[in-house]
Amino acid sequence: MKKLAFVVAGVAALGLSACSSNNQDQVNNAELNQPAAEDLNQAASDAANDAANSEAAALSNQAAELNATAPAADNTSNPSDDQEQNVSGM
Repeated sequence: MKKLAFVVAGVAALGLSACSSNNQDQVNNAELNQPAAEDLNQAASDAANDAANSEAAALSNQAAELNATAPAADNTSNPSDDQEQNVSGM
């Protein structure tokens, strides 16, 4: 059992040693492929503005559709003065 533990620890140590970041070419390539912070900020700002503008356009269209439809007819009738004065039963 102890031999198995040493074998596992040795394999883990060898595996982790292969993951070192001493290869400067890979580090430089990774840094070159990253966009600048200003570009990321501009892209995020553009996306937020696009979302806000599209929502505003959708709400404007919805308001125009609601205004374009005819209002429902008012079928209610006003009570007469006698009916308004007859509140003793309430």
